[in-house]
Amino acid sequence: MKKVLVTGANGQLGRCIADAAHRFPELELYLATRDELDIDDPEAVLAFLETHSFDLVINTAAYTAVDQAEEDPEAAYRTNHIAVGHLAAICKEQNMALMHFSTDYVFDGSKGTPYTETDPTNPINVYGASKRKGEVAITASGADAYIFRTSWLYSQYGKNFYTTMLRLANEQKALTITIGERGTPTNANVLAEVSLQIITDAVLPFGCYHLSNEGEATWFDFAEMIFEEYPESDVHLQRTDHFTTKARRPVYSVLSKEKIKAIGNIILPHWKVSLKKLIADQQRAN
Repeated sequence: MKKVLVTGANGQLGRCIADAAHRFPELELYLATRDELDIDDPEAVLAFLETHSFDLVINTAAYTAVDQAEEDPEAAYRTNHIAVGHLAAICKEQNMALMHFSTDYVFDGSKGTPYTETDPTNPINVYGASKRKGEVAITASGADAYIFRTSWLYSQYGKNFYTTMLRLANEQKALTITIGERGTPTNANVLAEVSLQIITDAVLPFGCYHLSNEGEATWFDFAEMIFEEYPESDVHLQRTDHFTTKARRPVYSVLSKEKIKAIGNIILPHWKVSLKKLIADQQRAN
């Protein structure tokens, strides 16, 4: 049995990993919330990992407020770069593997076709730049590590596009959604399950991989699909090709998954399939 630490266990991906854990009896998960283990405190992380013995650390702790990062870059770099570098170094020292999650926002969006792992990075906002620095720090540490770049993450937990749309539907009759960005909505429940499967199978070499749902969409497409599954919402959607935000976003950030599918024999569902499943699961639960 592999012993696995999950940091940031109270975040959306951490909670999805906790939900998926029962399907992987080969793994013994220790779910650490930020209150128990703050990765921004390297001394606390070192003490924790020296006290406990793990085979692998799944780091889901991150600074993810993209617009807020423009106003508080120090906080973004502290968690996404400095803390990640310390964590990787400690994992190397303690002979533990690391699984870390990065973002499609390490790219500038100018390519126009799905990004591969070997494409040059060029983040255009603070969040993307801080996540890229974290990737570099992990590689420099020499730790055995997976770096999974994902995109447009959503779930039933926390604040994300999916939960925001459902909240706004109760407050407004019309919503204006941008068609100016194209990427892939990724169900965090899928990301959680695939990640645990990768640890269980132990056939994927360490390295950087793209890991998201299949297909591509605009934010308008995403919203439209949500409300197609919630017809009772009666929300009128309006398109716009320009939506002003504090942080610039890449206009195209679809990730190619060919590398991980070829090596890891991984099947990734289309984003529409995963969204429908999540909504059906939530409707059954309610």
